[in-house]
Formats: sequence, structure tokens, C-alpha cells
Amino acid sequence: MTLAQTIAAVPMLTVAERLQLADAIWDSLDDSDVPPLTSAQQLEISRRLAAHDADPSTALTKEQVESQLSKLRHQ
Repeated sequence: MTLAQTIAAVPMLTVAERLQLADAIWDSLDDSDVPPLTSAQQLEISRRLAAHDADPSTALTKEQVESQLSKLRHQ
């Protein structure tokens, strides 16, 4: 199967199968496979960390994020 055929078949998978595929692809990556962050990405990370350091109370728990995502999916 070619890459193009594989990509074309993805929409036919169930959500669970697509998540399993995404996990398998992610797990197959090695740290050396990941490109370095751009300067814009590094600046954004620094900005977010500084904002969190200035007011940690704005951080959300994993449960809060999952709840918000669940609500968005069911709109």
C-alpha cells in the first residue's frame, strides 16, 4: 500500500482506529526525528511560561481541559 492509499483510507477508519493509528505514529518517532522549534515557537513557549509564572491560578487541570473539549465536541 502506498502512502497516498494509506492516507486515503484514514477517513474510513473508526475514531478509535484513527486514535490508535495516531498513537502508533507518534510512538514510532524518535527524539532525533522531531525538528527543532522555530524561534517563533520558542518565543511563544517563553511567553506562556511567563504568563503562568505571573499567575498560576489561570492554569487548567487535565479534567477541566477534558470537560471543555467534551462540551465542544457535543455542540
